[in-house]
Amino acid sequence: MNGVGLLGAILIGIVAGWIAEKIMKRDHGLFTNLVVGLIGALIGGFIANAIDFPFNGFVGSLIVSTVGAILLLAILGLIRRK
Repeated sequence: MNGVGLLGAILIGIVAGWIAEKIMKRDHGLFTNLVVGLIGALIGGFIANAIDFPFNGFVGSLIVSTVGAILLLAILGLIRRK
């Protein structure tokens, strides 16, 4: 997450986790949303850097983090089904 700071990263993690939770129709608490959002930020940031997708600031980091969080929940959903 470029240029958002620690507090911004936590806020983005919570919001990204919450958005991913709603899109994937899950029901988690605040802490789980934070963890999903932060791990999603790592996944999304890795993918964005791999494909040279520029993202900066709050909005760019939120988009990348949300996409990563959705991917994380989708992968976890596939693993839990088996």
